[in-house]
Amino acid sequence: MEQRHLGRTGLRVSRIGLGTLTWGRDTDEHDAADQLKAFWDAGGTLVDTADAYGGGEAEYVLGQLLGNLVPRQDLVIATKAGSVPDPYRRCDGSRGHLLAALDASLRRLGTDHVDLWQIHAFDPVTPLEETLHAVDLAVSSGRVRYAGVANFSGWQLAKAATWQLAAPGLRTRLACTQMEYSLLQRGIEREVLPAALDLGVGLLPSSPLGRGVLTGKYRTGTPSGSRGASEHLAPFVEPYLDAQASSIVDAVATAADGLATTPLQVALAWVRDRPGVVAPVVGARNAQQLTEALSVETLSLPDEICQALDDVSAPVHRYPDQDWSTL
Repeated sequence: MEQRHLGRTGLRVSRIGLGTLTWGRDTDEHDAADQLKAFWDAGGTLVDTADAYGGGEAEYVLGQLLGNLVPRQDLVIATKAGSVPDPYRRCDGSRGHLLAALDASLRRLGTDHVDLWQIHAFDPVTPLEETLHAVDLAVSSGRVRYAGVANFSGWQLAKAATWQLAAPGLRTRLACTQMEYSLLQRGIEREVLPAALDLGVGLLPSSPLGRGVLTGKYRTGTPSGSRGASEHLAPFVEPYLDAQASSIVDAVATAADGLATTPLQVALAWVRDRPGVVAPVVGARNAQQLTEALSVETLSLPDEICQALDDVSAPVHRYPDQDWSTL
């Protein structure tokens, strides 16, 4: 699998990442092992998890597989901290919480360092410089090799990345930002993606298949066993089952028919090759689904197909998001 640099850093990762959102909850250790082995066999390196996934169970399952199934040194392990199960405070970016969370993640993963540590969300009640100081401490201690953020808005990302760049050699450059991005969700193109491109921050798209909808599986209803049929994941899928999404899915299916491939591969190839994208993070239900996603490595969409998909999925940009040069 092709390797790409993560932002303006020396870290190289596979251009498809393996997501573990459901590990330890909907995906047991056996299925997780099958996925990790298939991913490694295909040349994949980037494995993305978080301390909040399954209340830590995703990290624990991954930790049980490291070394025993796949050599630790062959993988780029990425985790996150800052998201908390508190209805009154969704994120905690305090230095104390973040560093304690990192130590707990390392214990569950059974490793002395993570290759990439991401702040899971912006904490509006903690000074940003305190949050970023925790990042610098984690890197200087050797527990973290590279750092990034997730779910930051455009101005939040720009502020954080610029703060880190203001003291080169003393502060850790942000390598990446992780945000939802797909043909069904292009909102980051307004401000997040331009900020990332300008500041040399790589993009790791989450839900690159539109929460599974872009595979076409929901075109005739909700299949049993799918996320849309799951009690706790149905609300996650439901926003992408409207008429606008349906027209985009139809266009993807048409493109797939013309290219003799699958809607999954078309949708994934489109987002993988967008400007600024380093590696879409794919979460699969089983190894068979993952193998289909990994087979996209050989697919490059023709320009005319990309343009048609761009047109049918184009987000509405109004003041002040539109290109000022057109006024």
